[in-house]
Amino acid sequence: MITRRELLKNAAATSVGLGAGLLGAPAIATGAKIKLGYVSPQSGPLAAFSEADDYILKTFAESEAGRHFEVAVKDSQSNPNRAAAVARELIVEDDIDLMLVASTPETTNPVATACESEEIPCISTVAPWQPYFIGQQGNPRDPDSWTPFDYSYHFFWGLEDVIAVFTAMWGRLDTNKQVGGLFPNDGDGNAWGDPEAGFPPVLSELGYALTDTGRYQNLTDDFSAQINTFKRNRVEIVTGVPIPPDFTTFWTQSKQQGFTPKAASIGKAILFPQAVEALGDTGHNLSSEVWWSPSHPFTSSLTGQRAGEVAAGYTRATGKQWTQPIGFVHALFEMAADVMGRVEDSGDADAVAAAIAATELDSAVGRIAFDGAGLPPFAASNVAKTPLVGGQWRRRDGGGYDLIIVDNSAAPEIPAAGSMQAIT
Repeated sequence: MITRRELLKNAAATSVGLGAGLLGAPAIATGAKIKLGYVSPQSGPLAAFSEADDYILKTFAESEAGRHFEVAVKDSQSNPNRAAAVARELIVEDDIDLMLVASTPETTNPVATACESEEIPCISTVAPWQPYFIGQQGNPRDPDSWTPFDYSYHFFWGLEDVIAVFTAMWGRLDTNKQVGGLFPNDGDGNAWGDPEAGFPPVLSELGYALTDTGRYQNLTDDFSAQINTFKRNRVEIVTGVPIPPDFTTFWTQSKQQGFTPKAASIGKAILFPQAVEALGDTGHNLSSEVWWSPSHPFTSSLTGQRAGEVAAGYTRATGKQWTQPIGFVHALFEMAADVMGRVEDSGDADAVAAAIAATELDSAVGRIAFDGAGLPPFAASNVAKTPLVGGQWRRRDGGGYDLIIVDNSAAPEIPAAGSMQAIT
């Protein structure tokens, strides 16, 4: 089979000499619009991840670099099959030069896989690197068979980072080290609960005992079995990576059934203020990883704004509280502008992929560089790690919640604003 890109290259070969006056100029300066595809879960149970998309797209379009781009946006509907379908629409029908994709393996992986198959450069974020990289391998259980990607690149943190952050927060409390795991049957849950590469082996090494009740299906409406098992095993710490509606169900039922652990450090579900507010007063002192916040000491290469200014701009424009994905989706478009400013032909997929691989960008989420730092060799060429700290949601006197950084031991350049407190 001939790929779409090979077809385009053959067509381009018949047009030699056109635009010769622009030879050597970066693609971003040629005058022609560079076509970007962007996929995220704008509807469905993961829609909170994309709440700020419209604002970020508008900010990008109004920036000096953004005027060189045309962005085609697609909604994955929080469904992996839909994500793959819209990725192919962007590749085949919209004829994009570069794919951008964000938010959980259910969206990033099918899009990145489609791009790798069609030889279209792709940059993804907002998914731990293990489910992104390992989840796309033909045999995720056989490390010897894992191979790097040619066109797919990813920036975010990894499970090793979130485990370090969570255990650092728990270490500040007096607990019996009994941990209950909430791991759904999806890309994140299977990675977090993996007995070899996830939470279990690391917790065991650190002296924690994990009660893993097995994989449950997303949108479960009854967590009584998990709660009863946690109570029976005297669990004082709960962790996991449920989707937002599932944690609301679990936490509400836990309170109803008299189960209150000293710590609940939850990925994904309580990243967003509206998810915590839905819990009423019971959201106080829930903890989570913090990938980005207004207090992060980083500056956008696109707008020159500090993280706090980016967050404040979103609040002014929407009247809504900042959320963590803002910084990373903003950084996706920083990456697009930076990469296309370093290639001569936006339609040359190999050149674009090489430019992504050579990235050394100081962005709104920190330095992005595919230099292998902090990564095993098999993922070094496709992943760039970003810093991670830990935070707790604190109830305001007048209502609502603020996310306060309480542990920065893994990234001391990001200031802490409080100390870890037990749930009561």
